[in-house]
Amino acid sequence: MKKYAAVFPGQGSQSVGMFADFMDNEIVAKTYAEANEALGYDLKNITLNGPEAELNKTEVTQPAILTASVAAFRVLMSKAEKPAALAGHSLGEYSALVAAGAIDFKDAVKLVRLRGQAMQEAVPAGVGAMAAILGLEDQVIIDTCKKVSDDKSKVWAANFNTPGQVVISGNKEAVDKACSEFTTLGAKRVVPLAVSAPSHCPLMQPAADRLEAALKDINVKDAQIPVYANAYAKPVVKAADIIDALVKQLTQPVRWVETVQALKAEGVESLIEVGPNKVLSGLARRIDRSLGTANVCNEATLEKALEELA
Repeated sequence: MKKYAAVFPGQGSQSVGMFADFMDNEIVAKTYAEANEALGYDLKNITLNGPEAELNKTEVTQPAILTASVAAFRVLMSKAEKPAALAGHSLGEYSALVAAGAIDFKDAVKLVRLRGQAMQEAVPAGVGAMAAILGLEDQVIIDTCKKVSDDKSKVWAANFNTPGQVVISGNKEAVDKACSEFTTLGAKRVVPLAVSAPSHCPLMQPAADRLEAALKDINVKDAQIPVYANAYAKPVVKAADIIDALVKQLTQPVRWVETVQALKAEGVESLIEVGPNKVLSGLARRIDRSLGTANVCNEATLEKALEELA
């Protein structure tokens, strides 16, 4: 079997009806029942039937993606050997930590609901913004963000997704200024993102403080499989380091390119994306085409993933 890492998607991978053709699987059904019990509402029903506006509320989206991802990982583990490493993009880091045995699933579901609420409330609606910048060097984006920022309005590089694809985050005014600069500098595309909170930048400090307080009430254990943290692009195993990484993650950039490169350097041959959609598989192909990719979101894709690992 190939040496592989399981990777878990973040917010934006959700859609009404996701996992509809996986719900008959006993392991998946049991996972959703656990989530419903922990949350006190029918997450499975919202996932399958919407409405879309409800599923897209950050405090619902985050438990929905986590639950789908954990369910898919549990099914994968019933058929395959454990991965050599784990990683998750933003919210996906929580799915990875559940998969690593560091956080109990029921605790994680409640924790990401709180994370969603805290992110939503950290910055008033309309004050923050995010945009994806395609076709410019990382350093040009970092420097331009510094240049357009002032004491009242700031913007930062927030997600290093692929070479040539960086997401910026911050005060709307500064984000808009930066976007017009990037257009002038010859960016291939500048895409404002439909998000309600400016993630992975210092404006999220109030949310990070709330998360840190909540983590004190949860039994975080050492990881049984190394989890590559967004904030460091390195593996964390010790409980104290995991907590530190989760708190830092809200205010610091997602270093996804470095994470995928670090997994490859450790001898990982394939990335199996576990959860809804195929966003991370697409990113992986643009970071390093030599890595095999597959995703697990229903029985058909599960079979293909097992073939990829064989």
